[in-house]
Amino acid sequence: MVTMKTVLAAGVFDLLHYGHIRYLEEAKNAGGDSAMLIVIVARDETVRRLKGHGPIIPEDQRRAVIEALKVVDGALLGHEEMDLIQVIEQVKPDIVVMGHDQQGIKAQVEKVNQVLNADIEIVQLKQFGEDDLNSTSKIKRRIVEGAGTPP
Repeated sequence: MVTMKTVLAAGVFDLLHYGHIRYLEEAKNAGGDSAMLIVIVARDETVRRLKGHGPIIPEDQRRAVIEALKVVDGALLGHEEMDLIQVIEQVKPDIVVMGHDQQGIKAQVEKVNQVLNADIEIVQLKQFGEDDLNSTSKIKRRIVEGAGTPP
């Protein structure tokens, strides 16, 4: 009998792009064939606090877009206080997957593992390629510069 693993991934997901899709596909793959992928979408206020500006797309729309993706089994809005223990207790993940640039989340999950005496597997993905449009900030920069598709 195959046990289904729950995989947790998180992010802002503003201006959805190929890097986001790859991240979510790899997150689901980390749990194996029958994995269930739950995604936490950052609240607008959390984004403002962390980045100094809010996202372009409102939180409810970002969550709906993520949940509509075939690879995603469920999407929830995060807690404004970024309470990872509360999220872990709610989702009960077997695996938490984070992107190559999410070192802070990795440290938080390690701490939660200790506090809750849990055995959550932590998977940090490698960067996907060197494409120059693999992040929302790069896409925003390209739009501001007024440049079209690169040659």
